[in-house]
Formats: sequence, C-alpha cells, structure tokens
Amino acid sequence: MSAVATTPLVALDGASRSFGAVHALRGASLALRAGEVRALMGENGAGKSTLVKILTGVDRPNSGTVLVDGEPVVFHSTADSRDAGVAVILQEPTLFPDLSVAENVVMGRHPRRSFGRIDRPAMKKSVQDLLDRLGVDLDPDRPVQGLSIADQQIVEIAKAMSFDARVLIMDEPTAALSGREVERLFGVVRALQARGAAVLFISHRLEEVYEIATVVTVMRDGEVVHDGPLSELPEDELVRRMVGRDVNQLFPKTEAEIGDVVLDVRGLSREGVFYDVDLQVKAGEIVALAGLVGAGRSEVVQAIFGVDQATEGSVSMNGTDLPLGKPTAAVAAGMALVPEDRRQQGLVMDMSIGQNATLARLGEMRSRGLLSPKRERAEASQWGERLQLKYGRLSDPVGTLSGGNQQKVVLAKWLSTKPRLLIIDEPTRGIDVGTKAEVHRIINDLASEGLAVLMVSSELPEVLGMADRVLVVFEGRVTAELSRAEADEERVVRAATGRAPVTEEIA
Repeated sequence: MSAVATTPLVALDGASRSFGAVHALRGASLALRAGEVRALMGENGAGKSTLVKILTGVDRPNSGTVLVDGEPVVFHSTADSRDAGVAVILQEPTLFPDLSVAENVVMGRHPRRSFGRIDRPAMKKSVQDLLDRLGVDLDPDRPVQGLSIADQQIVEIAKAMSFDARVLIMDEPTAALSGREVERLFGVVRALQARGAAVLFISHRLEEVYEIATVVTVMRDGEVVHDGPLSELPEDELVRRMVGRDVNQLFPKTEAEIGDVVLDVRGLSREGVFYDVDLQVKAGEIVALAGLVGAGRSEVVQAIFGVDQATEGSVSMNGTDLPLGKPTAAVAAGMALVPEDRRQQGLVMDMSIGQNATLARLGEMRSRGLLSPKRERAEASQWGERLQLKYGRLSDPVGTLSGGNQQKVVLAKWLSTKPRLLIIDEPTRGIDVGTKAEVHRIINDLASEGLAVLMVSSELPEVLGMADRVLVVFEGRVTAELSRAEADEERVVRAATGRAPVTEEIA
C-alpha cells in the first residue's frame, strides 16, 4: 500500500502543553497517514520532543485532542499509545545486550509450549518472518551485544512490528550511522511505507530529509509554522522557516593567524584500533579529522587526551612530551576534550547548569575549603553570556536544556580552564541548523583568538567549511592530509574509502 489514505492513522488537533510559565507546545496540529513519510523539523527547543511525548503517551496535552482513525482518544500511558499502534525508535536503542535478537523482539510475549515453556522454534520463526518483511539479513539467534547501532535499530523496528505498529516515530535515527547503514535503514523505511505504515522522521540532516520524506511539518517556538509537501519547500526556505531568519553563514570561517605548533603527535598507535598516526595542530588553526563512522577518529583523540591508553608513539604539548594515558597531565598542559557523547561523557545530567559549567575548575570554586555558589554562578554566568546560552536559571538541571545548549555547557566547562588546545568530537551532532551556526561561530572566534582546535566531524560540509587542514582517517590510518585549498568533497570521500595514496604531502 503506497497511496496515502485520507483519514489519518494518528493525529494531533490543536494540542498545547505548558510547563509552568514555559509554553512548550502552542495549538499544534499534525496528521500521520498510511503510506506517508513525514519529516518533523525544527530547532532544538521548538517543541518536537513535547509533541512526540504526547503521541507516545508519555505526556498529555493541556488542551487539544489526540485522534486515532479519526476518533478522539486519551493516552493515559505509553501502553495506550502502543495499543493504538504507535511506536518510537530512538537514536540510541534500549535493548537487553545479553539476550538474542529474537528474545529482545518478543520480550514479555514469548510463545509458550505446554507447562509454560518457551517455544523457541516458534519464537525464532516469527522473528525471522518480521526480519524478512523488513528485507534485512539478521540472525534471530545472534546476541544483541556486539551489534552495530544500525542493527540494533532494526531490532527495535522489528519489535514495533511485532506489536502491529502502524505509526513509527524515528527520532534522529541516522545520527550514529555510516552512509551505507543509512541507505539500509532507508530501505527498511520504504518497505514500511509500502506496507501502509506512517513514519514520522525527525532529523537535523537536511539531505536525508529530502531523500526519504514526502511531506514536512516545521515547528518553531512550540508552534507549527509550515505543513505541506516537501517538494514545494526549497532547502533555503525550510531553514528560514525553522529558525525564523536567513542563515547565510552556516560556516562563518575567517582567516586566522597561524602560530607555533601546540600539539605534536608522532607514531601514535593503539593495537587493533589505529596505527602510526602523525599530526600537528598550530595556534589559531582548525584541523579536522574526517572519515567514516568507525574509522578510528574518536579513538585517536581519546588516546591523545589520555582517556584511552596508546600502545606506541608520543604526544607533545608546547614542546613537552606528555605521559600516555594520563588525562590529568593533558589538562594540566592546556588540553581540553569535548567528547562525542555529551550526555554520557561530557555532563552530569542530575547536576545543575552552573555546576556542570564549572566542573573542570572545582578547586577554584572553593572559599575556605567549601564550594562557593557565588563564584560558581559568576563563572557560569560569564560563559553563558559569551556562548549565548539559553536557559531559565543556572540552578536548573542541565538535562532541561536543548541539545545545542548542552553542548555549549560542555564548551563552557572546558573553555573556563583557558586551554591552549581544544579537541572537539562531533561538535554539532544532534544540533539544529540555527545552533550549528552559533557553535561554528564560537569555534571560529576561539581560533581567531589563538586557540588550537582539533575537530572530529562526520559531516563533510562542516569539515570543508571550518577546517584549515583536513586529515582523513581510513581503518585506523591517516590516508590523506589536505590543505583548505586542496580539500574538496571528492578528495575527502576517496581517502575516507581507502581510494587514495597513503599520504598526500602538502607542499
């Protein structure tokens, strides 16, 4: 079934939701029809998450109506939403790693034999049928532990289908996937579409939205500001509607004065992960590590910072060799690392915004041996103003912030240490278009002030738009080094897929 039905499977009509004085949703309407892939677009904080929570029964609107097959309903819980055929596929799947694919799919609903024993052949067959319908080659008996994020998402989709889900909400499903994995996921989405499912696709990657979606709902400040066919909305106009302004300079790169070598890495290796990595970063310079997901880029920067133990090679800051595997020594030498996973590795989600922003300088926040809230607030407020952080109160939990503002808190935490080198891994992962421009501006301004920046990014436009030099990593080795003038999409992609010489020397 590929034709779009008239009556929506699930819809919101005039839904509003407030949290105290904050209006998260204002009279929002959205319809999900059979055979339709609808993109839901908007900046972080636009109201997308609140809308999804209402559709999935996590939250209820203060006003407005949820409709299933045209009839008003009230979702009292996620179970009510699931029974209505709504399922959500999160960016990071939540599965039981020690159980098999089949056991995860049928969790809590195992087919039984006599005396209550699990009918494993029937379980395997039913899950295999689901995987066949999705057109994917995945062994139902394989343990989930060790599966890629892409395969885990397939397991989540199969689980949703086992509940006879008619509506799938996919929240940033491609954020951690390689190009090939994205293509496979899109094949599954098209198979679901052909079977008559409605798919709500949430992503900040515009090129993917235009590839997979047919219609689009755009939100801004809790309101739906556009709803219609995607083909009638050019990319520039889509961005303008999302952010309420033209984003002419997504990559505000200016020429900086390049100074002396700050970071010097020689022959760095970690057995089985990456090999013989040489790189330098100079004051005022932005160097990008490009490559496919899984190429070893994050592992390289984690070893440089000392989070992971390198087995060979040397790391030098300002001419002084650092002990390998010692993050404290790296920080003392003027190094800072903004990790890829800000929620798990960069922030303490239960702590306040102010506490997180000053976490790397706890010793300086003390007065007479006790932590000084006044100093903490003053420091956090200063960086919040400089980074244009959007928040209610510094005492609010950092988890209440949007993804882009959480990233700014991690930046504030490290920039307050006055580093000489900033290592930033996937600086705009999961961040909306408008906030991306702000983060790029911050990085550019820091480089202009003489900070050395080593950036890991999977987004090729970001690499080409921001970097003074590009080092491309393929299977744990640097396969190309390109100046800003030399770097283009074809050269980077060739090197990232192993189709370039081992090194391309810069004259």
